[in-house]
Amino acid sequence: FSCEWAAAHFRFRPPHSDLAYALVAGKGGTRAILMAVQAHIITYLLFTRETECTHLERLCRVGRWDQGQALAAALAETLWAAGGGSRAIVCLITTPVTEMSRGGYRANSFTERIRLFEFSEKAAAQGFISDHINCFTDEGSHGVILFLYSLLFSRTLKR
Repeated sequence: FSCEWAAAHFRFRPPHSDLAYALVAGKGGTRAILMAVQAHIITYLLFTRETECTHLERLCRVGRWDQGQALAAALAETLWAAGGGSRAIVCLITTPVTEMSRGGYRANSFTERIRLFEFSEKAAAQGFISDHINCFTDEGSHGVILFLYSLLFSRTLKR
């Protein structure tokens, strides 16, 4: 992955601002993934989240916690769809690996640390993502790459 991909993570505009619902998207290849997730975030905020606000207020009156919940719902929804409505795989980074690479494979200190978590219920996947939302949003988390890997494993390489 390029430096741009490695640095990409899910980052919202400031909470309680006019664009609090919007992800920050830089230039390049990660933008397509961010915009697909953005569509699910808006759907969640407008039609799923319980609030007494009008539709436009639902988008502007979004705090940090609501941003995290919307992102967790969007990621879970997308992974669940990729898994054919029967499963979702969530990839997270674990502690560094001490093994050396073998046979033509070049270690990159990222792929070796990925751990897969499989869910057979969408709500369980969403709860797990919500509990680990910082793995997708923190700077240096490789959040977009983790989501891309999660999509690939949820969909399966065969499909």
